[in-house]
Amino acid sequence: MAEPTTLATPSTRAERLIDNWVYGGVLAGVMLLGLTPVLTQGWPAAAVLTFLTLPVYMVHQYEEHDADRFRRFVNLAMADGRDALTPLAVFVINIFGVWLPLALCIVLARGHGVGLGAFAAFLLLVNAALHLVTALRSRGYNPGLITALVLFIPLGLAVLAFVWPESTGTQLVAALLLAVALHAAIMIHMKMRIAATQVMEGGHNGRI
Repeated sequence: MAEPTTLATPSTRAERLIDNWVYGGVLAGVMLLGLTPVLTQGWPAAAVLTFLTLPVYMVHQYEEHDADRFRRFVNLAMADGRDALTPLAVFVINIFGVWLPLALCIVLARGHGVGLGAFAAFLLLVNAALHLVTALRSRGYNPGLITALVLFIPLGLAVLAFVWPESTGTQLVAALLLAVALHAAIMIHMKMRIAATQVMEGGHNGRI
């Protein structure tokens, strides 16, 4: 006699969006890359390069987050298998911590001076540096490493080279600090999640 089939609980629209955002992102990124000559017609080179950081980051996110690879890698390598990064956290970090800031950076650089594009350059370069450091420490691949090295470093340096003459010292320092702060916020969130999980595990063990 065949065993009864267990039906999985249907996911909500929000859950499907949270779980699959990266696939819409990479397709949007490729489309934006194709439309770049039209959308940025007449823009100065610094503004065009700043614009490119958003679709290029979307392509990078596909290597990083396809099949939930980055979250699983981080939870295993940095949290001993604990759920330091949740799917919701990954969604919020990448949409509101990457797409939105880069979009605002593009708008501000276009409307208030290309020097403001320094943030986009530093965001790419800080991320690439973290991928590289992780690879050197683990002596192996981490999700997102290839596009970080091949795309982020040359594009980030190109943006920085073009916006540097148009940026003030204050803008450059603020841009770097903001890029570092966004990545630091992720690490702080993870450490808080790990600490909370350890407290819960300790509590359970104490009841046994």
